[in-house]
Amino acid sequence: MRSRRNSGVRLDYFHSLLERTIFKNQNPVTGLYFSNTESNDAWVRDNVYAIMAVWALSMSYRKQADLDEDRAKAYNLEQDVVRSMRALLTSMIKQVAKVEKFKHTQSLEDSLHAKYSSVTGHTCVGDKEWGHLQVDATSLYLLMLSQMTASGLQIVFTLDEVDFIQNLVFYIENAYRIPDYGIWERGDKTNHGQPELNASSIGMAKAAMEAVNELDLFCARGGAASVIHIKSDKVAQCQAILHSMLPRESSSKEIDAGLLSVIGFPAFAVDDENILNYTRDTIVSKLQGQYGCKRFLRDGYKTVKEHEQVTIHEKDPARMYYEPAELKIFENIECEWPLFYVYLMLDGIFTGNKEKTSEYFDAIDELMVYLPDGSKVMPELYYVPEEKVELEYRSPSSQVRKAGGRIPHLWSQALYIIAMLLKENHVTTGELDPLNRRQVTEAKPDLVIQVAVLAEDTVVQEVLKSHDIFVQTVAEASPIFIYPARVLIHIFKHLGENKKMKLSGNVCGETGVLSTSMLYTLHGKILAFVPQFLDHHQFYLALDNDLLADLMKNDVAFLRNNWKELGRPTVTITVTHGMIENESIQKSILSNIRKFQTGYINGVQIHMDKIGNLISTSCIKRLTFLESEHASDASLAQALAKHCIHSSYDPVWQALVLGQSSSQNLKSNYPQPSLPAVVALDTPESGTSTPQSASSHDSSRRLHGIISRTRSIDIESGLPTQTRQRLQASALGASSADSSVMQSSPMGRPTTGSRGIPSIPIEIVHTKFSTPKHTNHLPTVTGLGSSFERTLQKARSFCVGQADSGLPGGLFPLSPLSPSSTGSSDRHFVLPEESTDSTGMIRKVASWMDTTELMDLYAGQEDEELVSQLRACTTLSEQADIVHYLFEKNGLDWNTHINKESEVTVRNLMTELYYKSAKHRTWSLVRHAAGILQKRVEHLAQSVTDLLVRQKQVSVGLPPEPRERIILAPLPPNELEELIYESCGEDRSGAVLTQELIIYLSLFIRTEPHLFTQMFRLRVGLIMQVMTSELARAMNCDADDAYEQLVTLSPCELKELLHHILSGREFGVTITSTKSSHGSTLMNRRPTIICAPKEEVSAGLTLKRQLTRSRRKSLTRQPTTIQDLVEQEVTEDRVGLWLRRRRVDGSLNRAPADFYAKVWKILEVCPGIQIARRFLSQSMTREMTSNEFKFALEVENALNTVPEPEYRQLMVETLMVIACVVENAWIPGFGQVIDVAQLVNAANNLFLGDQAAYDGDALQCCASTDPGFQRPHPLSCQGTAGICEHFYDSAPSGCYGTMVYMTKASLQILNVAQMFEGQDRVDCRPS
Repeated sequence: MRSRRNSGVRLDYFHSLLERTIFKNQNPVTGLYFSNTESNDAWVRDNVYAIMAVWALSMSYRKQADLDEDRAKAYNLEQDVVRSMRALLTSMIKQVAKVEKFKHTQSLEDSLHAKYSSVTGHTCVGDKEWGHLQVDATSLYLLMLSQMTASGLQIVFTLDEVDFIQNLVFYIENAYRIPDYGIWERGDKTNHGQPELNASSIGMAKAAMEAVNELDLFCARGGAASVIHIKSDKVAQCQAILHSMLPRESSSKEIDAGLLSVIGFPAFAVDDENILNYTRDTIVSKLQGQYGCKRFLRDGYKTVKEHEQVTIHEKDPARMYYEPAELKIFENIECEWPLFYVYLMLDGIFTGNKEKTSEYFDAIDELMVYLPDGSKVMPELYYVPEEKVELEYRSPSSQVRKAGGRIPHLWSQALYIIAMLLKENHVTTGELDPLNRRQVTEAKPDLVIQVAVLAEDTVVQEVLKSHDIFVQTVAEASPIFIYPARVLIHIFKHLGENKKMKLSGNVCGETGVLSTSMLYTLHGKILAFVPQFLDHHQFYLALDNDLLADLMKNDVAFLRNNWKELGRPTVTITVTHGMIENESIQKSILSNIRKFQTGYINGVQIHMDKIGNLISTSCIKRLTFLESEHASDASLAQALAKHCIHSSYDPVWQALVLGQSSSQNLKSNYPQPSLPAVVALDTPESGTSTPQSASSHDSSRRLHGIISRTRSIDIESGLPTQTRQRLQASALGASSADSSVMQSSPMGRPTTGSRGIPSIPIEIVHTKFSTPKHTNHLPTVTGLGSSFERTLQKARSFCVGQADSGLPGGLFPLSPLSPSSTGSSDRHFVLPEESTDSTGMIRKVASWMDTTELMDLYAGQEDEELVSQLRACTTLSEQADIVHYLFEKNGLDWNTHINKESEVTVRNLMTELYYKSAKHRTWSLVRHAAGILQKRVEHLAQSVTDLLVRQKQVSVGLPPEPRERIILAPLPPNELEELIYESCGEDRSGAVLTQELIIYLSLFIRTEPHLFTQMFRLRVGLIMQVMTSELARAMNCDADDAYEQLVTLSPCELKELLHHILSGREFGVTITSTKSSHGSTLMNRRPTIICAPKEEVSAGLTLKRQLTRSRRKSLTRQPTTIQDLVEQEVTEDRVGLWLRRRRVDGSLNRAPADFYAKVWKILEVCPGIQIARRFLSQSMTREMTSNEFKFALEVENALNTVPEPEYRQLMVETLMVIACVVENAWIPGFGQVIDVAQLVNAANNLFLGDQAAYDGDALQCCASTDPGFQRPHPLSCQGTAGICEHFYDSAPSGCYGTMVYMTKASLQILNVAQMFEGQDRVDCRPS
């Protein structure tokens, strides 16, 4: 008889242990495991872990079998794994209707159940009787199904089951935006049944999708129909949200030990090693104890205090939830779970850390409990006995705990067996992880992105050839078929369809760049798809070539960071007629293509070639789900034939704007143009009218200018006093320099704006950042060194936006310039679009006056006369005015009878106007027409969701509520659109701008999440307001004109301006004049946002150091030298720097690092904090922990009740000062409520006292040496909330900084000084 090896003996021991601890809980009929003998409920999560232990032991026997009996045991264990996994699958298939419904609703009631009856496999509780929505449990099942299938076990037997598994993928793919009950089935830690977005669920879903991708569920015996497909873009979404959340688990749990299953075995979901290590270290430091790890902070589960609180509750003695203030009593007595020691031991095994493995093995061995039969088993938890609770409160981790809960604990016992099999080398890490997920953090080779550029037709091809760019046309790319991204969406709708099971397949209506960067094969044909942002069926954003070029670069960077497929990504770009401007490729698009040719763009390696030459190295996916029963699907065939790219234009665009039709069918199916062709963007001067427009010129002049009044945004009160004074002086025409400018206008007469502000001709800068020539603007000065002159020249060539570097805002704004020669060939001056009598700023075509005023003004105008004028009108502005008047008077559905052959409504004309203005890049008219037509940005709801799932609240409209509407949860697109239009009121352009800004914020938070650090609510209305104020400052104009300029910016420039505001980068404003697209000779004039080069910023800093600034001196004497002039300009433009920064930070809701945790510490030592109308009670510290996201939101909500952004920031600074007092332990506590507004007002009074004593600037407004002086209301300096504007504009630090006065005010009002002995001195200077 052959003797057994020691390994065989140990395997028999583990088999015996398995029989006594796990198999004894298995139902012999269904194969499901119940968790304890008191209930027949079989939890999905517990069952999967139990099956994993059986699977690990089966592989151990298979590999080390000594006898036939061992091989028989291996086979028996394998079949038991298959039976149990199929039992879970069968139970879920019985709820197939829920899976189908959940794809559409994502409702709690439509989710799969978290537990089933182990006897029947049916549901055991009702839909609302348990927290069933647990995405991590379903994901864990899919993950282990994939691993076991990859190891050779076939669990899925039929194609119906394959389709169900595919729909389970759809069930979990949106985990990044689905709040669920989480790994502990409770949701919010108060156990009120409130679901949360949980990092553990997102991570497990990401791991499951990666594992099941392209997996054949029939193993080696499968075919095309048994392969599972996923969308890589969904995985990337989950990864982005997971990384942004870690180490936080959810809003109510700042850390959770359950994340160990996500960062390590079995999920291995985090591929960033720094995030992984930080999360693990945070768990160990905050949750690890002597008996295991706490699940999360203030976890009351199974503690003796939980039992006490539940039983003494009079109103609901059977309750299972906690009152918020009760959570504090669980602090330091939370139960500790040995389960997490096993996770940490497994982490040591998989990372090869023997020391760590040994450490946790020894700790686990001491925590094992012996059963009466001698078996060593894992208890569920260790708790503090009732008699030792008070001692544990006083000295945490000092008392001996007792084992409690379920003994053995099925989940813990299964993981313990797996860990021991790995430790003793009975099974290897590779056998437990055949898909190699453990290598997720391994360094990846440098990625090369393939780019194929195609011309729409031979015309575009010839234009590209003139630039030495030789590409194929779309037709020449055959046999590769090129389709827009929307076709790929249509194709994937067939994935997972099953009519017998009533499964509709994929309902997702979006696709990303990861999916369109693959090539696909279908019936031997190769399909390629252009990125979705190039689809002209989208919103007008796709018509801005600068934005398209920017999105190209963003997508390339995104591919580099998120590509995980085999093969290289292939980006297919079609150059269309819409990218041709002035018979040449638009500059941004051309620049990108040239960079593609060089092989690098933004540091990413590129290989550009013909698409046919890229096939061999591309990532190619087979659309196997269409190669069976769906192959003859007529709707799919029609979609492929209809959308194969011959022209990338929107057919409506092609018919209305280009006036061309590719077929007679297009002519009959799409509207034809009804308005005359545009030959001018604005009404020409008298005497220069075109013959076509001369007859109607006089009457149409009455209408021209309708588009000019309703938009308004209240930011003028936020401008510095000196800026307002300069604007007022300009309005009065007091400056002789201004008079000379007016006299030098090209039209030969001064121009006056609608608000009485003289028109200022603005230089058109043709270079990216040219330096304007100043003529008769400064006196001739000699004796200055050339170095200083060069520094001055560089510094004056840009105007500064917000500067984190310390440069004052508006350091060298573009000054009004007098032309040296109107006939200069390299530069010229223009007046606004209405060249006869408009403002100095460029007038927009798309801002309309109040409807009542409009109707009163044109009450006698006949509709027929207007329509007649419209037939002959050839200027875009006149067409816009007349069409808008008809809209206001008659509505969108009124038949204009402009075309006698067919009905043409105002809606048709407005649509045509929308496309024509897009052609000529008249963005203000585009936006307003889009607002009237209530067009919605594609993926608006998805963009809002992208912000929300990253724990950012979104508000639209201007404060206060209810005008400002707060979005706390994802909304359907129609409901979201309605909410935005309601919040913006009559400002239709504002509603469209709001949608644009949401899109850009979503883009930035995906690509540059650091821009949103310490920002919890994105207030789009205030962001729009601060963008307007920044334009007003940079362009030296009033608020209304600045807002008009804002809507004139192209989408790309609006995006750039938003980025400058968020990042604090320097920016300037110049006026550019460009020809309209498509070869038109029309000039389109608009402001352009430009970024200051680094050398010019450095020049500004150098000049700042060279100049000695004395503000009062410069204001009281006349400048005589160039240095005096520059010194005066620098000093004046420093005014408003800190006010501006406080306003910007307040509008962005930006807070200092660790601000909310510091407020929590303040609340610990005081009864409460009063912020405006909100009171933060000390009881909040009993409910929430210091780093809890819910607490940060409560503080944020309180601060948001302050409508003035700069006042809000002073309150933030005051709280930081008080936090300094608390952190330095100067006092044991405050005996009174801290009224922050009172402290700010007291600090302001102290500041004004010093201003009066030292003859400061505030003597001009709020300070006085007269004891009986009463400050006027409102303040003459226009300071908000009763605070002097000079105090807002003071730096935080320094002997006379705001924080010094705040410290002094705190010492006085909060009686801090009394806590010190008489000989002590308190230094109020901030460090």
